[in-house]
Formats: sequence, structure tokens, C-alpha cells
Amino acid sequence: MKKLLLAGTAILVAHASAAMAQEAPETPETSTQTQAGEETDGLQDIVITAQRRSESLQRAAVAVTAVTGDDLAQSGITETANLGKLVPSLVVQPTGGTTSFFLRGVGTNSQNSFSENAVAFNFNGVYVGRPTAPAGVFYDLERVEVVKGPQGTLYGRNATGGAINVLPKKPILGKFGGEALLEYGNYDSKKGFLALNVPLGDTVALRVAGQIVDRDGYISDGYDDDKGEAVRASLLIEPSDRWSMTLVADYYNQHGKGGGAVLLPEARYSVPALEDRVSVSDPRAHAAIRQLASTIFAPPFCGGAGGFVTSGCVALAGTDGFLDNQFYGVSATVVGDLGFGTLTVIPAWRRSDVKFRTYLPGFAGDITDLAEQTSVEVRLASNEDGRLRYVIGGFYFGENQATENYFRQGNISTTRFTPRLNTESVAAFGQLTFDLSDTFRLVAGGRYTREDKKQLTSTAAGGLPGPVEPPLSAPFTGSLSFEKFTWKAGVEFDAGPASLVYANVATGFKSGGFFVAQPPNNTFAPESLTAYTVGAKNRFFDNKLQLNFEAFYWDYKDQQITYVGGVPTGNGLFAQGSITVNAGKSHIYGAEFEARFAPSRNDLFNLNVQYLKGEYDTLLTANFSPTGAPVTTGCTTLGSRAANPGVNNARFYDIDCSGKPTVNSPEWAINVGYERTFELTGDLDFIAGARANIESSRFMNSNYRPEEVQDGFVMADAFVTLRSRQGWSITGFVNNITDEEVLARAGTRPILDFPVGTLRPPRTYGVRVGFDF
Repeated sequence: MKKLLLAGTAILVAHASAAMAQEAPETPETSTQTQAGEETDGLQDIVITAQRRSESLQRAAVAVTAVTGDDLAQSGITETANLGKLVPSLVVQPTGGTTSFFLRGVGTNSQNSFSENAVAFNFNGVYVGRPTAPAGVFYDLERVEVVKGPQGTLYGRNATGGAINVLPKKPILGKFGGEALLEYGNYDSKKGFLALNVPLGDTVALRVAGQIVDRDGYISDGYDDDKGEAVRASLLIEPSDRWSMTLVADYYNQHGKGGGAVLLPEARYSVPALEDRVSVSDPRAHAAIRQLASTIFAPPFCGGAGGFVTSGCVALAGTDGFLDNQFYGVSATVVGDLGFGTLTVIPAWRRSDVKFRTYLPGFAGDITDLAEQTSVEVRLASNEDGRLRYVIGGFYFGENQATENYFRQGNISTTRFTPRLNTESVAAFGQLTFDLSDTFRLVAGGRYTREDKKQLTSTAAGGLPGPVEPPLSAPFTGSLSFEKFTWKAGVEFDAGPASLVYANVATGFKSGGFFVAQPPNNTFAPESLTAYTVGAKNRFFDNKLQLNFEAFYWDYKDQQITYVGGVPTGNGLFAQGSITVNAGKSHIYGAEFEARFAPSRNDLFNLNVQYLKGEYDTLLTANFSPTGAPVTTGCTTLGSRAANPGVNNARFYDIDCSGKPTVNSPEWAINVGYERTFELTGDLDFIAGARANIESSRFMNSNYRPEEVQDGFVMADAFVTLRSRQGWSITGFVNNITDEEVLARAGTRPILDFPVGTLRPPRTYGVRVGFDF
């Protein structure tokens, strides 16, 4: 199948190239991008491609939030972790060197080397498989689309909860120009961005963009910093109005210390105040941990990631964390007008070369991960005329991953493993829209997916009385195959010239896989979600008022849960490790309301309100305690049993969290904003704006410890901009004005059993200067 798809793609690309060579235009073509026109009253339309064809956001019968590149730049967003403040239904969790996404309570805690997000991340139309890899792409963007709900018809892989589509700007034919942005702020934050658009004749254009980010850490000892360099080159070849090819190559070098953690307040001992943002590697945090340890047992401590010089010592977090990550990608997008429809072919290759040391869980983790993926997507979309419209296609994804992980809590507990994973996924899909009348349409779609996974892994676990670095086991193998048909059915009704009403039922699927342990008990099954949705999109008062509403009910089955459990080591014993099981099912329902109001060309109000209610119908886990001490949990402990009889005191504790709310699911999430433009002269505008992100409380972890709750909060940003119509602007900004301490993630360090968390950014402020030429 792989060879067939690749061969077919090669033929299509060759045919497209030949067609482009033969169809040279008689006159220079205009840009394929929409040019900025005169400002007009009312709300502007945003064109999206969330349903694999270009359409107005207001005419798309799907729940999607579109954020323009200008909005991202204005918000100072240069990394994935901050995207959530513009999309209230999205929760982004940094987890060491990986990133986890949750949409409306559906997501994955990326603690497992084999983890894959339940919210698909796509860059430039290419699915990105590794949770380490959504980095270094937030610059020179056309827009970001966040599609909510299962995407089991038109999207490639693992879109149980939705999809995030990051779309870079394309070259423009016949125009030389560029953009530049310089920024300086507190925490010695320095950002520089430059993009150049260069015409190469009448039919070719090149766009080159780069960004440098250098910021000190938000917490003591320098963690939570942001340092990296990125570059992207895009080449557009468009010899006629029927064919085009866009080649994109990108590179990102990520370094610095990486994400950090702080101690969370807990009744058994005194910890530094959250507002002081004291790192777990700070001597003040070490003193608190020693105080806690003396109430449990009295272990010697052996510092951070250095040598363990004491028998039975417990490691504290160190200051030597780092990131040394490189990400590469190359893709081509060939688009051809076949007369009856549009053919799109997207072959792509991506590489993620990751090496980092993290103390995010409260102890040392040394990770190297090399992953290469190839993918091919072929789509045929019918023309817009006619009563029947369709999108049909095929998809191939292949990935080879080689990882080496070494987790050290001291020589009382060490874990090493070297996973090797091969994944191949193929799919055929289609979606049809049929007009029963001028105002009423039926929609139906389906996707057949087959996925094969193979692993080759060695593991080692140690602790007293074993060595600090136990030798790896002999490699063990395993293979899994999954097949699934997912579908969508719906109706659309034009209730007025600017009003759309829709209802649909859609299903999504995320494949099963492995977690790192000796077989046979090291696999988990696929999960699936069925979503029932009704919604309406409306514009009123000459396009000045937009009111959108959607209600949804999700039925989530065979849910994949990752937690700290007992990992089989192959010698009949268990050690502490991250495992994934099909531990629960849940139901999630709610509603989302969006309002935008532009009473004049100089005023813009925004409001987005989401109500969300999720509950686990069933959530049972077997948590592992290497010392035998009871597991701290907010759930019900059903009982315990010995894990390694006659060897040590390790025990399993059976935990029942059924009836608990789904994690990362605030009951209320509200975004509100206002922007006002003052026309100072014919050439100069002054713009002032503010926005606020309001969320109710939520649990951050499926263990439901009371310390792992983020209480309700209000986080507000503001900015002022002086903008010339000659192309320059100066902006002053302040984010998180009230300096709120808001958790991005929370978890528990095993053995010593203390909660740790990662904080969102504190108050930041600075000046941004932009140029267009």
C-alpha cells in the first residue's frame, strides 16, 4: 500500500509539473492571495479550509475558531502553549518536552514515549505525529483554525477531540515586499521576525521568513524560558490559472532550559508561595521536600542529576535541565483544476530530533527521541456548481521512532527503556453534500482507516538493592493492527440570507498502541467518540452583529487514560512507570456562544462563552506504590494488594474515580474583548484594546488530588498601538495584568508523594515595533 500510494503521488506530481510547464500564461497572473482593500463598515469575513475546501467561516456548518496571523502577533503568541488564551475551549499542557491538547475535555496526557495526541495537529496541511513536534511554527501565519469535535471523515489520524490547523502565509506573485517585527519586554524577552516576498518572474515567487526568540525563565533557576531560531522558505510556481505548486521547507532549533515546575501547596508541609514562582530545583523547594520526607521516611538525598553517591538516596531536582531539539520539514502542495473539480496532492516529510533533560515531574528525566514521518494526502474536490458536491481522497502516514528514556528518582528508583516504534496508517475518505433545495442540504461522509504498529523495546528498572543503572533487558517485540470506519451525517439549512442552521452526528477514532513495559500486558485498545451537534450562525444589522451558537453531546468510549502505575519489568516484578489503559468512558455535553459586534468601523466587541459538563461514567485504575504507602488520591480506594511479594513492600492500590468530572474541563470558559481605533490624522491611527480570559475551576489530573485543582481565575491583557498607513506601528502591551498564578498542568512526584505543577506566564509587558514594506 505504501509503495502504491507513493508511486501514485510521484505520477500525479510529475503530471502536474508537466502540465505547468505546458500551460505558461499569456499574461502575468495576479496574486492568489486576497489583497487588502479599503476598510469597510461591519465585520470582515474569514475564509477557512477546515472542511478541505475554501469557504466563509460563517457558511461552514462546523464548530471552528479561526485566529488570524495578525491576532496571533498582536497577542505575542510565539509558542503553542499560549494558544489557549484565544480559544476558550482549548487547553494546552506543556509536559516536559512534549505538548498535550484538550478540546472540550478530550485530550491526552503525553507522558508515554508512544503517546499521540487525541487532538490532531496539522501544519501547512500536514499531520504532525509526535507530541514533541508542535513547536517553532507560530510566525508568519495566515491563520490558525481550531476545529472542535471528532474529525473522523476529512482528517488523517487521531482526531478524537478535534484538530488544530496552523497555516503559514504563501508567496505572492508579482510583488516585492516584506514584514518585520521587533519586540522587547520584561524577563529580558527579545523577539525578532522578518519575512520577504520576492517575485522570480511572472509565474514564480519566493517567501522567506525567520524568527528568533530569546527570553529568560519565568521561575527561579531559569526554567520556563523560551529560546529558539526558526526559518521557513516557500516557493510558489503558478504558470496558469489551472495549476500551482507550493514547496515549503522549515527548520526550528529549540534550546534553553525548558519547562519547569513548582511545588503546589499541601497540608503536610510548608512550601514557597506560588506567587514567588520557586522552582523545584531551588534550595527553598529542597528544604520543603526534606521536611515532607522526614514525615514519611528518612531517606538520604543525592542532589539532582549528578552521581548518586549514597546507597538508597532519593534525588532532588537539579538546575541542569536543557533542551537541544531540532525540527525539520519539507512538503509540496500541488493544486490542479481538472475542469470538473480540483485535485490536491500533498506529499511531506518531517523529522523530529529531540534531546532534553527535564525535572517537570519533580525528578530527572533524560530523553532522546528521533522520529521521521512521511505522509501523502490526495484529495479531489468537486466544483461548487451543481446540486451534489464532494471531497474524496486517500491518505498514507508512516513513522519510525527511536527513543531512549532514563528516569531517575535516585538509586532508590531508576527506569530505563529504549522504545523503537514503526507506525503505518492508510485511509480512504469522502464527504458528500447534496442540495435538496436552494436552502436545505444533506451531508454524509465516511472514512476507512487501517493502522499497523510494531515495537522493539528493551527495558530496565532498578532500586535497592539493585544498581543505579540496571542493565537493559533483551529486546522484546510486538505488533498491533486496527481497522475502523468512522462517519458523519448531517443537515444544513439557510434560515436567511446570513443565517445558517445545522445539525450532525459525527464519530472519531484514536488508534490503540503500546506503553513501555514487558509484554503481554503493555497494550491498550483504540478509543472512540460519537458527537451530536446542533448549531446556528447568523449575521444581523448590515453585517455588524454576529451571533453563533452550538450545543453538543459527546459519548466517549474506551477512553485512553495515562497515569503512574506498575510497569512489568520482565523478572516477575513491577516498577513505577507511565502506563496507558482503557480505564474509562465518559459523557460530555455543553454549549458555546459567540458574539462579535462592530457598531462602527472603529469599534469591535468580542464575546465567547462556553459551558461544559463532563463526567466519567467509569474510571478505574491500579496505582502503584513502590514503598507500599497509601496512594494519595481524591477518589475512592477500593483496596490494595502486594505487587512484589517477598522482595519489597510495593503494593497496588485499586482506585475508583467513577463519577468524577473530566479533567481539564472548566464548567465555564469566557473570552471577552474590545478594540477601539481613533483616527488621529489621515495617515495615523491610535488603537487601544483589552481582552480577558475567565475560567471556572477544573481538575488538572485524573488522580483528583485537591492540590491538583486550578481554581477559577480572570486573566486580562491590554495593548495600545500607534499605526501609520505607511506601514509602521508601535505597540505597548501588558499581559496577565493582575499577575495571576494559573496552573498549566499538575501531577504528583512518586515515592515522596508531593504535588508539582507548571504555571502559565506571569505578568509580562513590553514594546513591539512592526514594519510593512
